[in-house]
Amino acid sequence: MSKEVIIRRIGNSLGITLSEQIKELGLSEGDKLHIVRTSNGFELTPYDPDFAEALEDARRFMTKHANAMKALAK
Repeated sequence: MSKEVIIRRIGNSLGITLSEQIKELGLSEGDKLHIVRTSNGFELTPYDPDFAEALEDARRFMTKHANAMKALAK
């Protein structure tokens, strides 16, 4: 699906409005979107790839050191 948006002046900046798309994502004021560069351009997503990577690193660490994690949980 493709939808055209228009770049407008907002104060001293340029921007676009994404009201419909924000509602479709289930987001509201104050929520964060991440801009991710892809081979096709940019992607706006509520998914934080850096956080997901850090979480996966933590999972690997906890799996590798399961005995230590169990001992710390006592």
